[in-house]
Amino acid sequence: MSTLLPEARRDDLVARLNAWFLDAARPLPWRSPDTTPWGIFLSEVMSQQTPVARVAPIWQEWLERWPTPSDLAAAAPGEAVRHWGRLGYPRRALRLHDAAVTMVERHGGEVPSTHDDLLALPGVGEYTAAAVASFAFGERVTVIDTNIRRVEARTVTGVEFPRPNLSAAERRLAALLLPQDDHVLWNAASMEFGAVVCTAKAPACGTCPIIDACAWQLAGAPVYDGPARRGQAWAGTDRMVRGKLLAVLREAHGPVERARLDEAWDDGAQRERCLSSLIEDGLVDPLDDELFALPGRR
Repeated sequence: MSTLLPEARRDDLVARLNAWFLDAARPLPWRSPDTTPWGIFLSEVMSQQTPVARVAPIWQEWLERWPTPSDLAAAAPGEAVRHWGRLGYPRRALRLHDAAVTMVERHGGEVPSTHDDLLALPGVGEYTAAAVASFAFGERVTVIDTNIRRVEARTVTGVEFPRPNLSAAERRLAALLLPQDDHVLWNAASMEFGAVVCTAKAPACGTCPIIDACAWQLAGAPVYDGPARRGQAWAGTDRMVRGKLLAVLREAHGPVERARLDEAWDDGAQRERCLSSLIEDGLVDPLDDELFALPGRR
């Protein structure tokens, strides 16, 4: 055991956060014991960079509409985009469709059960592969997301925030913290703790159940002095304009004329730039110079 984290301290931290989770975890719908691996896969992709309160109704709609990977794979990609609603980052909808097609072609219509096979799916990164392997199949694998990185930075390393990019030292620390038993519970607990208690903007230190063991608090809660952290600007950005254009297409029952898209945003140059980027990303099909639609079957 590293001198940075003695075994007794590791075991105490894991035990206390796991106990906290069992008592205080939010009743998210995908945490139901009867949730399928496909349901967990959907929840992990949908929840990236999106509040779970917005995810829950869309997740439920997708499971009712496409209860298996085969059901989604049989639909047109544009239907995935249409029913993505306003979750943001709509390329995730196309990636889910591509992943479902691959599950049908290579895995008999099932979500693959190993980290390596999950990572080989189109659009699936390290976090999603690890989370699904852990939460759907119980594989002992280290899950690292923004919340977990922040919890581990504060409780063990003693800094307010981790560096912008995941480092080798962080990976080693996360692996060191992963218990031999209850590893699925630990992955869920540390992630949940970062989401609801050890938050980025207003951590609830006054009610924190492990404040006496938090290295950051014990050091006097020093202010972060690392590289600037990126904000999440929205108003007037290309992301917002792309969303407005997609909203017009989602609400239409057929192809949409350019004139209707022109009404969505006044700045013509920005609007055309965003429309071009949507076409390049495969989120919009140009039927001709004046007619556009969500992507059809590929």
